[in-house]
Amino acid sequence: MKVSEKTKNLKNLIGENWTTSSTGQTFVVTNPADSRMELGICQQSNEQDVFEAVEVAKKALKTWKKEAAPERGQYILRAAAYIEERVDEFINQLILEVGKSYADAKAEVIRTIRAMRYLAGEAERLTGETIPSWDKEVIGYTKREAIGVVGIITPWNVPLAIAAWKIATALSCGCTVIFKPSSQTPIVSSWLVEAYRETGLPAGVINFVTGPGSSVGNAIANHPDIKAISFTGSNGVGVAINQLVAKRGARFQAEMGGKNPFVVLEDADLDLATDHAIAGGFGESGQRCTATSRIIVLRSIAEEFIALLKQKVENLNVGNPIEEGTQMGPVIDEGSMKSILDYIEIAKKENGVLVTGGKRLTEGDYAHGYFVAPTVFRNITPDMTIAQEEIFGPVISVMIAEDFEQAMEWANNVEYGLSSTIYTNDLEKSMQFINNIEAGFTHVNMPSTYSEPQFPFGGIKGTGIGGYREVGSTAIDFYTEYKTVYIKPHGNK
Repeated sequence: MKVSEKTKNLKNLIGENWTTSSTGQTFVVTNPADSRMELGICQQSNEQDVFEAVEVAKKALKTWKKEAAPERGQYILRAAAYIEERVDEFINQLILEVGKSYADAKAEVIRTIRAMRYLAGEAERLTGETIPSWDKEVIGYTKREAIGVVGIITPWNVPLAIAAWKIATALSCGCTVIFKPSSQTPIVSSWLVEAYRETGLPAGVINFVTGPGSSVGNAIANHPDIKAISFTGSNGVGVAINQLVAKRGARFQAEMGGKNPFVVLEDADLDLATDHAIAGGFGESGQRCTATSRIIVLRSIAEEFIALLKQKVENLNVGNPIEEGTQMGPVIDEGSMKSILDYIEIAKKENGVLVTGGKRLTEGDYAHGYFVAPTVFRNITPDMTIAQEEIFGPVISVMIAEDFEQAMEWANNVEYGLSSTIYTNDLEKSMQFINNIEAGFTHVNMPSTYSEPQFPFGGIKGTGIGGYREVGSTAIDFYTEYKTVYIKPHGNK
């Protein structure tokens, strides 16, 4: 697989021009499966670059928000079509830049296209209400208007789809965008911007600035003319940005960590459950906020479940994702790999029992990449570190509960509240789980990672800040403000 020529020297997009940073500095993006492979050189931007982008976005906003809303949606549809015509290129770039397997990369591209098409339709659904007045001569109604220039800060683990649905929603609502991608995955992010450029999107509607969160991210958070910021990433960064944004009263939306419970009851289909546990825990090397992190299985079936899970995990094909048949690739970088390995050592010290994995892979094709063996621990208790903290890697903790009530208690015994799932054919217990689980969305007999763009996505507790949801029909709430209108014909008293 070759590195695309168009990625080698990536620039910022400010207005209509791809430009170098005012700092004159750059950084290099490498392949996590083989760190010797350089994928591109990107701009190490700073506050000045953000300020320039905001001025351009403010100017573009004046005309963009007045564009007929359904016409704004057409740009999104055309960008989605552009990506669909180049599916293989986008898949290959995700494989190289993120280390996703072919199946995971393809799933993200498909998810991107579906989300963009759905959210393009929101431009035709920016509805308000007509409300009766106490005055019979008064016509009263509400209308939605764009909140203004928005900042969009996206993570490296799902760099295409998450950016796509944030940007598409903002554009549908009439906002202009300052887009800061993760410094680990800026190249595929720039391709999304290029897709919009190819549609003839007016200059300044999307502005693209790469660089560190300490300068670019903070500048977005602090700029008085950025009226809302949508962030996906770690809890620490999200909380820090929220504190900055709160000082100036801007709107903030954050989707952060997860520690998602996967509950298995006595009547579960164990073959299905173990397949889904592997898909949720080791798909994308476990680097998803919705990943299966904690399996809570009832004691009566625990040994059978763990034995079957171990067998399947040890048959996973872990390797360079450019190779056909690879099911799990590397983690994103050395820092992430070291953090995951540290968590594994902590689990051992806290008397977790290692079932399989638990080490870095270094032999042969693994030598120059960041590979961690798919890891399963058992006999984990709720007070252990790996039962509470998000590892963001290919590590599953199995907890053995005495009964459904204990499983339910343990499922909710974390600071996060993103996704969850239960495996059972017991309708009564399914409904108890649905009604009592502390999570933004949940599943029955389905992987914790499953979602569709026409449904709201987001979490509660320590996972979410702001109370807004992404995708789904409520996504537009974050990017719009209501205006109430009263009309009384002239001359009426």
